[in-house]
Formats: sequence, C-alpha cells, structure tokens
Amino acid sequence: MVGRRRLARATGPYQSAIVPPIAEYMPALPTDLAADTEEATAALVGFDDYAASTLGLGSPLLGPMSSILLRTESASSSQIENLTVSARQLALAQINQATSHNATIVEDNVRAMEAALALAQHIDESTIGAVQAELLRSQSEIADALGQYRQRLVWVGTSDVGPREASYVAPQPERVPAAMRDLVAFIARDDLPIVIQIALAHAQFESIHPFVDGNGRTGRALVHAILKNKGIVTRTTAPVSAGLLRQTSAYVEALTAYRRGDARPIVERFADAARFAASSGKTLVDDLAAELARDRAKLAGLRSQASAWMVLPHLIALPVIDAATLVSRLGLSEVTSQRALSQLVTSGVLTERTGKRRGRIYQHLGIISILDDYAAALRRT
Repeated sequence: MVGRRRLARATGPYQSAIVPPIAEYMPALPTDLAADTEEATAALVGFDDYAASTLGLGSPLLGPMSSILLRTESASSSQIENLTVSARQLALAQINQATSHNATIVEDNVRAMEAALALAQHIDESTIGAVQAELLRSQSEIADALGQYRQRLVWVGTSDVGPREASYVAPQPERVPAAMRDLVAFIARDDLPIVIQIALAHAQFESIHPFVDGNGRTGRALVHAILKNKGIVTRTTAPVSAGLLRQTSAYVEALTAYRRGDARPIVERFADAARFAASSGKTLVDDLAAELARDRAKLAGLRSQASAWMVLPHLIALPVIDAATLVSRLGLSEVTSQRALSQLVTSGVLTERTGKRRGRIYQHLGIISILDDYAAALRRT
C-alpha cells in the first residue's frame, strides 16, 4: 500500500537500541543535583501533607480531592501524547455521557493510574502489565497484546513503513523480558534518592518500550506507583505529568540524552516537575476548596440533614453529574438523588445542561472552570 519511492527509502539496514542494565547502577551525583533532588522530594512530601492537613484526614473532601487530582494528572499525561480533553468532557466520560473520543481514552488513563496506585505496594512485571492492560482495554484491535510484552519492533518517529527514519528504535523484542526484570530490580532498591530513582526508572522504561502501545502513559503511571511505594505521596496524586507538560520538548530531549548516556537532564526535568507539582497542586487544592466554601454559603438556608449537603463534597470529583450516578456511586435512592439535585440547582450550585425532562445532566461551572484554567495555563507555558 506504499509507493515504491517510500518503500525504497524505508528498506535497508537500521540500528535498534541495546538498553544497558541499571539494577546495580550507582549514579555519581554532583552536589548541586543532589541538593536539587532532595528539595524536590521534600516538596512532594510537603504537598501530600498540605492536602491532608488542609482538608483534614477525616474530611469528606479528601477522597474527592484526591480523585480529581488523579484525573487532572491523567489528563496532563495524555496531553503529552497530544490527547487533549476539556474538564467537562472528562467529567461526562465518568457518567458514560462523553461525546469526545479523546475523553474516553483519557478515562482509560484514569483507570490505569488507579490500577498503578492500587498495585503500588508490590511493583513487579505483572503490576506494570496490568497498568498497560487497563490503559488500553477499550482498544479491541490489540486485545491479544494487553499486558503482554511486544513481539515485534517498535520505534518513535513519523514513518509507519519502517524504522530507518525513526528518531528512536526500541530494543529487539527478544531483549525486552530481561530488560524489564532488570528494571523491576532497580525499582525495588531503597538506597537511592527517590526523585533520581523515579527519573531513571521512567527513562529506562521508555527506552525499553516494552509494549506495542501505551508506553508513555504507562511509564508516567509507574512514576506515581513508585512515589506511593516509597511513601512519598500516599494520600493524593501530585500533578507530576503537568510539570513535564509545561516543557514537553525539554522532556523529550532529556529522554534522548538519557539514551545517549547522559542521565542528568531527565533527573533535572523530574526535579522541576516535582516542584511544580507541589506548588501548583497546593494552588489547585486551595482553589477547589474555596469554590466549595462558596457553595456552602449558598446552601446556608438548608437544614443540616438536607441531601444536598451529602452530595456537595463529591462535586469536586464529579463536576458533571446525573441522578443515576448519585444512586450508583453514593448509594442514594432515586427520590433522594432527585431532591439533592433540585436543592443544588435552586441554590445556584449546579446548572442543568440538557433542558430535557428525562435523563437530565447537571454541571458545576465553577469547578469545571478551575480545572480548564489549570490545563490552559499548562498549554500556554
């Protein structure tokens, strides 16, 4: 199906990578880089503590806030792969009402992130395979490859004909299993600074490119599994991919430098991303918490037992909602769900978006605006 000229250009010898083992690698750290990564780790720990202390460990806000931070991070990770989606469309995907194909893909990324965090206690090859399978489970055309190491060559580049013009050709498939065993051994170590370990593990994973698809997003989900595994971020999700998204070209260049033998740029990128995640994550938590504080003022006239109060904290994670979701997610009755939505609309917290009598969908414009503004700021930088 290709012209002779393209076929001729794509035919001939090429070079594929041989990824060196890192299980026993001990990086020689310049003092400035060591200090930089130590500061970045402290910032991530501080963010996790800040979210928990600001909201309160027993607060009904902590779970929904953690959920929306995870979804924000999933969207940023997908955006690195040029999969852009609005906060409204991503929220619609949660209630199976999305009209955007990208929203469905990003929703799969959310589930992959959730799987990574759920399996973080013990990170092994099966854990990583499960994350990739969750990420691509809606792609029926590669159903037999989900969670399985690839059996063919893959490369990074614009040509779909052959690897000769690729910017990077991953290792031959027979090299993948040994490389992944080595990577898992590296991740299990406890004698390395965390940000350095995360940066190198991510770069090594992306260099191995063990799956036929989804390597980038799986590799960034792995970052969060390691952060939780090492006890750095355990109660929320720090928007590290958002930090990488701010300088996507520098992130790609750092991966290229790593493959040429220079690990410093990827460590610097992750240190920068970690500090940005901590700073912007705190701002996002504050903005969303302030939005709900304004909502509480709007509901001040309702009695304390009103069903709207029960639903309110969950609007952070579910800024687009319908009665069926309240029934399935919160265990409310149909009558109680409808009453809560009516109270929230009357108080000016929610807006009905369909204009229909049945199958109505409601949205929280303030929360959607905060999330879209956050994403737009990343794109501008």
